Amino acid sequence: MAEIKVDPVDDHTMVIPETEISAQKPHRTLRVASLDIFRGLTVALMILVDDAGGEWPMIGHAPWHGCNLADFVMPFFLFIVGMAIPLALKRIPSKGKAVKKVVFRTLKLLFWGLLLQGGFSHAPDKLTYGVDMQMIRFCGILQRIAFAYLVVALAEIFLKDAQSNDIAAGYCSVFRLYCWHWLLGACILILYLAMLYGIYVPDWQFAVHDKESAVYGRVFAVDCNVRGKLNPPCNAVGYIDREILGINHLYLKPAWRRAKACTDNSPYEGPFKNDAPSWCHAPFEPEGILSSISAVLSTIIGVHFGHVLVHLKGHSERLKQWIMMGFALLILGIVLHFTHAIPLNKQLYTFSYVCVTSGAAALVFSAIYILYMFVPLKWIGMNAMLVYVMAAEGIFAGFINGWYYEDPHSTLVYWIEKHIFIGVWNSRRVGILLYVIFAEILFWAIIAGILHRFGIYWKL
Repeated sequence: MAEIKVDPVDDHTMVIPETEISAQKPHRTLRVASLDIFRGLTVALMILVDDAGGEWPMIGHAPWHGCNLADFVMPFFLFIVGMAIPLALKRIPSKGKAVKKVVFRTLKLLFWGLLLQGGFSHAPDKLTYGVDMQMIRFCGILQRIAFAYLVVALAEIFLKDAQSNDIAAGYCSVFRLYCWHWLLGACILILYLAMLYGIYVPDWQFAVHDKESAVYGRVFAVDCNVRGKLNPPCNAVGYIDREILGINHLYLKPAWRRAKACTDNSPYEGPFKNDAPSWCHAPFEPEGILSSISAVLSTIIGVHFGHVLVHLKGHSERLKQWIMMGFALLILGIVLHFTHAIPLNKQLYTFSYVCVTSGAAALVFSAIYILYMFVPLKWIGMNAMLVYVMAAEGIFAGFINGWYYEDPHSTLVYWIEKHIFIGVWNSRRVGILLYVIFAEILFWAIIAGILHRFGIYWKL
């Protein structure tokens, strides 16, 4: 279970040399302020795309190939998790204690992931809870983070080379020190590509279990009989999830429902075409098994940035490494996509997608490291779990919606949204966007700032 901890207020300095760490009291929690800001930015971005993406589909998830604003959220989280691993584990000298901490944190992430995205909570719009275990969704955001964290943290514990923390500032020095980490990354990439392009996908069928669907209960057949395809119905990622997890445990409303093949309203969600292919009605798990294996690469790249922060003491040396690698990854991913070698695809978590999103994370973090000015985002980042549960998962809005007058839609949340934002601007799209920015992101930034003032943080 997550717990509320009260930490002593510290300076949250951006640079934490080893000499400073050793001089602190053992119980004192030290943070990298730029990492807190980046984490807060990512949580704020998640709230924005989740709650405004329906009105602004260009910032929501791409229906299939491509990369919209929402598609950067998951890899940013994984990058942040990876970057924090060296900072956290270097304070634990015993491997046994480190493994215990990693496993315990992984279990807590899995618990919260199943609770929040397994189907138990229906907040904020539906004032119900509970889940049919025959239909529970096993995968999700926190589950993927838990898997990537477990793999990379254990690699950090057991593969770390016991050398001096002070190394040369050469570009390849950190790579050489942690060569086994990169070998692990190469093995993961080879395994992923071999399965993605090598697994045979047979024909399959499914029954529609979405009770809100007009074709609920109907059985559809999908013709595949192919190998190495990256289209929505016949890729190895979906095939593995259907075979291992079971089709009843996949996400019922994947982003591909907004594809041009499915609806005339694309990129908006809307009624399916009369001649829409059968797979438009099918479930698909965007945080599934094979794509989660590939997602570990985002965390390994983040770990490298954490190693640079730990070992290189000068700002210029750190930024040189981060920016060069960021641009290299970004360019590589763009080239792979536009040459049609490996398209950008969040649902499949392709290698080009790993490169582009990790490169973007590197450059955004470098910019934050330089500017160090987004204090509200730092507050969100320091209480990221609280804001994620209450805002991104809609638990707080669901609680407020539980108190209504005469009609379930007559609640404070709906009133504020309708009369203060949508009504004033006479535009649902603009009103929803402003509501998310001010009534959700800014509101929780202020709450997190107040909690920070009293040294209260919700941690896993």
